[in-house]
Amino acid sequence: MSPELLTQIHRGRPSPLGATVVDGGCNFAVFSPKATQIEICLFDVDDREALRIKLPARSGGIWYGFIPGVGYGQKYGIRASGAFEPHQGLFFNPNKLLIDPYAQSISKKAVPSNLFYAHDRDNREDMTPCLKDSAPQMTKSVVTDQSFDWQGTQSPKLKWNNTVIYEAHVKGFTMNFPHIPDELRGTYLGMAHPAVISYIKQLGMTTIQLLPVFSFMTEPRLRDLSLSNYWGYNPINFFSPDPRYALKDPVSELKTLVREYHKAGLEVVLDVVYNHTAEGSIVGQTLSYRGLDPGFYRYHPDDRTHYVDDSGCGNSVNVYKAHVLRMVMDSMRHWVTHYHIDGFRFDLAVSLAREEWDFSRSSTFFKVISQDPVLHDIKLIAEPWDMGRNGYQLGQFPEEWYEINDKFRDSVRAFWLTDSADLADFATRIMGSRELFRKGVQEISASLNMITCHDGFTLEDLVSYQQKHNQLNQERNRDGHNANYSANHGEEGVTANPDILELRSRQKRNLLATLLLSQGSVHFLAGDEICRTQKGNNNAYCQDNELNYLDWQIGISQRKHLEFVRQLIKIRSSSQLFGDLVFNPEQLKHGPAHSDEVHWFNLLGKPMEIANWHDKNLKAGMLLISKKIQDPQTELVSVDECFLIMVNAHSSERECVIPASPMGGWKVILDTGEDDGMTPPDFCLSEDIITLKAKTLLLLSHPEWSVNPD
Repeated sequence: MSPELLTQIHRGRPSPLGATVVDGGCNFAVFSPKATQIEICLFDVDDREALRIKLPARSGGIWYGFIPGVGYGQKYGIRASGAFEPHQGLFFNPNKLLIDPYAQSISKKAVPSNLFYAHDRDNREDMTPCLKDSAPQMTKSVVTDQSFDWQGTQSPKLKWNNTVIYEAHVKGFTMNFPHIPDELRGTYLGMAHPAVISYIKQLGMTTIQLLPVFSFMTEPRLRDLSLSNYWGYNPINFFSPDPRYALKDPVSELKTLVREYHKAGLEVVLDVVYNHTAEGSIVGQTLSYRGLDPGFYRYHPDDRTHYVDDSGCGNSVNVYKAHVLRMVMDSMRHWVTHYHIDGFRFDLAVSLAREEWDFSRSSTFFKVISQDPVLHDIKLIAEPWDMGRNGYQLGQFPEEWYEINDKFRDSVRAFWLTDSADLADFATRIMGSRELFRKGVQEISASLNMITCHDGFTLEDLVSYQQKHNQLNQERNRDGHNANYSANHGEEGVTANPDILELRSRQKRNLLATLLLSQGSVHFLAGDEICRTQKGNNNAYCQDNELNYLDWQIGISQRKHLEFVRQLIKIRSSSQLFGDLVFNPEQLKHGPAHSDEVHWFNLLGKPMEIANWHDKNLKAGMLLISKKIQDPQTELVSVDECFLIMVNAHSSERECVIPASPMGGWKVILDTGEDDGMTPPDFCLSEDIITLKAKTLLLLSHPEWSVNPD
């Protein structure tokens, strides 16, 4: 920068925060209320520091200034001066280059380094400042151009009752995917390849949920073990896409992904981590927030030497503070506005809704989202717990939120895979867990049902392993869930026993059929449709290798399972009765009034009685769901649609008396006891009594019913 341009530096504006290109240069604004000086450091193409410029103005805790000659692509960092009193939360150290909290892009993948500690790690008790410059190893913030050709695409804005979420990892999904160029494997553009989108579309999924793509960093502990944070739940910045999934430009390449999915009518949801950062505990690395704002994290009320750790990752972002909440909201709007993201899945969402200390349904976090014109109508998914006090809050989120239902997961697993099957609890879960979600207020789809997700066993491992096998994580198999409700069906892991293999296949079909025929919304883990295994590892967060990369070289049995999943999704999408029942509707003044009916029967074909529900040995039953339409003029009632779901979780077959069909006769649509899970389309039952095979689910409908064509 020429001396002439240096003389043109002026106060600029305190808003917006971050780096904003304006005529002739760039405005920088940084929130750091306790700093005594903020410097913007500019770097050349070789990552050498070319210039340090003191921001000339300060207002309301924000330092700001206009620097002429700075444009898009400029790499920069922040140096903050002030008191260094770690036991008071003050870590100001100008020797440490900081990532701009509002940086919209970073220059390279972030890798942990001993240089990133603001304190001298050899003198932890006294916590003296480290004088070594971190800039040579620190990733740089980048002034970012957000312009992009969206080619007229719009968000599909699918209704929840039509949503099937498909959870996938950008790298793991694409590393071995066929028909995409080698250079695109493991990238945003690989995920955006037509072959990938076509596969997801043909599978029947409606919404891709990407594991975290915010810029993140591997924990130093994992680095020291030669492992890495593969999942990405360790963010360093809330505004920038991680460059490790990009060929050149992570911003435009992630936008390309979203645009191509929208072209195909598919939604994109991001798994976001706003509850903690990669800076870790109070003796962790100083990367960004800690070096600028002592109020960014929660402290123990009587001990400023320790952070509150509701995340289990060393710190908890203090969303109770107005400026921190503002940053989270700015981040969410950023992803919706600039990337056209359709929704968010919030990791440990309870942390975000804690007021001073406790979770509140009326928290400021919920209120600001509900009134925000950009955010109020996107998909909002909560992981409804954290690790703090009273951290489990399933069913307690506001009406517009949808919640991951782990009770559904555990109940359905236990019903099919363990000796503790409970038909009453099973029935509650597949009917939308209405004891948890407020009847008449929240939609029945508010329960986001799942059998598996990234955190835990895959479907294949769920039916193949009795115990977790996490030795590769180097934590002596102590990590990961212990209560998995899994079963190996006779042998642990890989087997050649045909009887065991057949039973495992049937159980996979049972689990997925229960999921996709249940009331609520559906969450599906990518790879479960092709019987992906993690070899019994139920916490593969640190395995950036073939253990996590989907293997698309599948055999005959896997292809049958894949087709079964496709047909299941078709069945669900072809009816209004799965996922969207209406209980106790108000009578409409105009037009037909719809009334969905639910009836449970015992194996004798009689309505279930209270005594039946209390029978803990009962592991079989029948569910009749139908939709009746009443004409308000004639008051005549007709049945529009009906299904009978028959389940037998016993280890032996059971005779069943089939209830009378409200539409005259029954046709078998699905039978998990069959090798492919399906039956001939014209298979109509001619008898009232049938034998229901052990560990089997049947779906029956009226003879004229059929799935919608592709």
